[in-house]
Amino acid sequence: MMAKIPLLILLQSQIMCSVAILQCLVSEPLPIHRYLKTGQLNLGVITFQIYMLSEPLSFEIPPTHKNPGFPLYLTQNYQHILALEFALKEISENPHFLPNITLGFHIYNSNFIGRWTYHGALELLSTKDNLIPNYKCDGQNNEVAVIGGPFTKISLEMANILCNYKIPQLIYGSAATINDRNVFHWMFPNNMLQYRGILQLLLHFGWTWVGMISLNYDDGEWFIAIVVSMFAHRGICFDFIKSYPKKTYTNEFSAMLEDGNEIYDTVMSSMASAVIVQGEFMLTMRLLFSYQVSSKNEKVWIMIAQMDFTSTSIQRNWPLHFIHGALSIVVHLSDFVGFQDFVRGKNPSTNQENGFLKDFWEDVFQCAFPNSSGQKNFDGICTGEEKIETLPSSIFDMHMNSHSYTIYNAVYAVVHGLHALYSLKRKHKVVSDTSQLDFVHQESWQLHHLLRTVSFNNNAGEPVSFDESGQLVSGFDIINWINLPNQSLLRVKVGSLDVHNSEEMKFTIQENAIVWPTSFNQVQPLSVCNDHCLSGHRKAMKEGKLFCCYDCFPCAEGKISSQEDADDCVPCPADQYANVHQNACIDKEITFLSYQERLGITSLIFAFSFTFMTVFMLVIFIKHNDTPIVKANNQSLSYLLLTSLLFSFLSTFLFIGQPTVLTCLLQQVAFSFIFSVAISCVLAKTIIVVLAFMATKPGSGMKKWVGNRLAASIVFSCSFLQAFLCAIWLATSAPFPNFDMYSLQKEIILECNEGSTYMFYCVLGFMNILALVSFLVAYLARNLPDTFNEAKFITFSMLIFCSVWLWFFPAYLSTKGKHMVAVEIFSIFGSSAALLTCIFLPKCYIILLRPELNKKEQLVRRK
Repeated sequence: MMAKIPLLILLQSQIMCSVAILQCLVSEPLPIHRYLKTGQLNLGVITFQIYMLSEPLSFEIPPTHKNPGFPLYLTQNYQHILALEFALKEISENPHFLPNITLGFHIYNSNFIGRWTYHGALELLSTKDNLIPNYKCDGQNNEVAVIGGPFTKISLEMANILCNYKIPQLIYGSAATINDRNVFHWMFPNNMLQYRGILQLLLHFGWTWVGMISLNYDDGEWFIAIVVSMFAHRGICFDFIKSYPKKTYTNEFSAMLEDGNEIYDTVMSSMASAVIVQGEFMLTMRLLFSYQVSSKNEKVWIMIAQMDFTSTSIQRNWPLHFIHGALSIVVHLSDFVGFQDFVRGKNPSTNQENGFLKDFWEDVFQCAFPNSSGQKNFDGICTGEEKIETLPSSIFDMHMNSHSYTIYNAVYAVVHGLHALYSLKRKHKVVSDTSQLDFVHQESWQLHHLLRTVSFNNNAGEPVSFDESGQLVSGFDIINWINLPNQSLLRVKVGSLDVHNSEEMKFTIQENAIVWPTSFNQVQPLSVCNDHCLSGHRKAMKEGKLFCCYDCFPCAEGKISSQEDADDCVPCPADQYANVHQNACIDKEITFLSYQERLGITSLIFAFSFTFMTVFMLVIFIKHNDTPIVKANNQSLSYLLLTSLLFSFLSTFLFIGQPTVLTCLLQQVAFSFIFSVAISCVLAKTIIVVLAFMATKPGSGMKKWVGNRLAASIVFSCSFLQAFLCAIWLATSAPFPNFDMYSLQKEIILECNEGSTYMFYCVLGFMNILALVSFLVAYLARNLPDTFNEAKFITFSMLIFCSVWLWFFPAYLSTKGKHMVAVEIFSIFGSSAALLTCIFLPKCYIILLRPELNKKEQLVRRK
C-alpha cells in the first residue's frame, strides 16, 4: 500500500506559482536530515550519511516518525557534502559560469531505507518544508538535476520518482543492473572495466583460488551471474561465495552478528588468501564487527570501487588490522588545491543551516552541544572550535576520496551543461542581458543531451566526459590500505588501470610499493587451491574438484613444461632434447665417428697397422716370387688377394670423419666390391688347388682346367656380379648424408643413409654367399697333402670370416650412430685380418724363419 501512495500523488497536475501568494497549510515535518541552500537553480542530492537501524513494523498500530530508529553515523561520508559545497563555491567565484545566476542545492539523507529515499525524492518535487509533490509555493525551487548514490538500491528508488519528470540523474556509484542511458548519467566508468582490472590483478599475482564476500543485493547477484563466469574462463576459481543477508531492523542485530561469525569461519578456514569484497559502504562495517576478535589479518582483501572504508562511532576504537594490506580499486582521482583548507573552515558556528554538521561534529569528537536534541551519551561539551584535521583518517579523511571526487565532477558536469544551454539560448536571443527569468524556469529535460556531450578538464587537470552509454570515461587506481599505529588509514596508490576505450586497458602495478598483511611478512601471498606445479610437471584434474584444484605429474620422457602450472607438457623440437628437470630443451649434439675421439683413433691405429702388415707381406711375396711356396700358391691370385685386402683396410677411412656425399656413395660400394674381389680370389685359389690335385691322378682330364684362365674367370665373374649389384644400387637409391634426430635422445646422428636397405643387404648377402661357397670348397679339400696346401688355412679363415659377419648383423641392427659405424669397421678388420693372417702369415713364417721348408721336395711330399 505504501508503494502505491507516491504513484497516486504523482498523478496530480503540477501547479506552478512564481510568487509566494498562497499560504500552504498542509505541513508534515519529517525527521529527515537535510541541508538546504536554495538558489535560482538548484541541484538535488540524495546521499547516504546515516544508516538507520529501524524498529520492525508491528502492523498493529499506525507507524510514527517520532522514533525512526537507531542511527549509525557514517562519518566518512560527510566528505561527500563538503565536496559538493567546495565545487559550488569554486563555480560561484568563477565569472565565466552562468553569470548573474545563483546555484543552490537541496541535500537529503536516504538512511538506506526505501521509504526515506522516496521521501527525499518527493521533497525535491515539493515546496520548501512541505511534502506536497507537484505543488510549489515558491519560485526558487527548480531542481535542474539530481545527484544520487552510491548504491544501486538508492539509485533505483530515486529513479522510480524522478524518471517521471525527466530530471537528469547523475549517479556517483556503479549500478550494474540499471541500463537506461536516456535517464541516467554515471559519474562512474563502465562497471565491467573494474572487474577486468581485478581479473588482471589476480592473474598478475597468480591468485587462482579466491573467495568472495558480498551483500545480498542485486549487484551481488549480477556479480555471480556475469563476473564469476568471466573469471572462470581465465582460470580463476572461487572457493566460497558468501553473502551478508539484508538486515535493517534493530532486532536483527544479533542475527547479523551470527551471520558474520559464520562467514568469518568460512573465510578463515579457506586456503584462499585473496578475497574479493563485492559490496558497498556498509560491508566494511560488517567486516569490522566480524574481524575485531582476530589478532592478525591472514587475507588480502580486494575491494571494488563502490566501496570505501566506513566505520561508526561505536567502532572508532576497534582495531583496524583486518584492512591492513588490502587492495582497492577506485575511480581515478587527483587532489584539488584548497579543498583541505575549505574543510578546515567548516564548523557548526559558521554553518548553522547544515542539518548534518552538528550530528557529524558530535559523533566524530564524542561530545554534545548544549542545545542538542539527540540522545547521545557523550560526556564532553562541543564548542564548535574543535580541529577537524586532528581526527584519525579512519574517522574522517582530509584527503578527497573517490566518491567525493565523482560528486565534485558531477557538479561541474551539470554546470557545464547548464552553461552550454545558457549560451545556446543567448545565441537565439531567448535570454536578455537584463532578465534571466526564462532561463531559470527552463525545463530540466532539456539538459539531458547537453550533459551527454559535455567534455572538460576539472581544476586538477583531469578530463571529464561521458561515453555513448552515459558512463564516465575514466580509468581506475589501485590503492593499498595501510593501518598506522595511531588508528589512521593511509591510502597509497600502487597501480592503475588506464582505459583507452571499452576494449583496451593498460594494467600497471608496483609490486615493491605494496605493503602486505602482517601475517605474510612482506612476502607476496599465495592464493591457490594447492601448491603450484613446478616446471617439468603438468596438471591433472582431481575428480570431483574445481579445475583450479589439481595434482602434479612429471612430464613424460622427451617432453617439457617451462612454466609453472602447465596444462600439458610439450615435446621438444626434433633437434633438441629435454634436460634432467624437464623444464627446458637443450640442443642436441651432432655426432659422427670423428678422428679426434678414442673410437676413431683406435680405428685409425688398426687400419694403419693392418695396412702396414699387408704391405709388408706383399713386399715379401714380391721379393721371394721365385721360391716354391710363392709359385705353388698361384702367384698372381696371391698378389691380387693381398692388394684387395690392402684396399679393404684402406676403405675403412671412408667410414671415419664427417659423412659427405662422396664418402656416402663410396662407403658401402667400395668395401663390398673390394671384399668380393678378395673372396673371389680365395674361392679361385681353393678351386685351383682342388683341380690341381685331381689333375695328378692317372687318366684325369682336369689338366685343361688348371691355369690362370679359370682363376681369372672366377674372379671376374664374381666381381662383375657384385659390381652390377652396386651399379643398380647407385642408380636407384644411392646412399646420402642424413641427420637422424630420433634414434638417440641427446644426439643428432650425422650418418650415411643406405638409401635402399634392400640393396644394402643384397650386396652384403652376395659377399657372404661367396664366403660360404669358399668355406665349403676349402672344407672339401682339407684332406689333400698338407705341404703348401692352403685348403686348411682357407677353411679356417672362411670360418672366422663367416662368424664375424654372422655377428655383424645383430650387432649392426642393435646399435646406433657412431657405434654402428664402428661395428662395420671392426667387422671389416676382423674378416680381412682373418684372411691375411690365416692364408699369408704361415707362408711368411716359412719364407722368413723356415727357409729349409721352402723347397720343391716339400711340394710333392704326401702323408
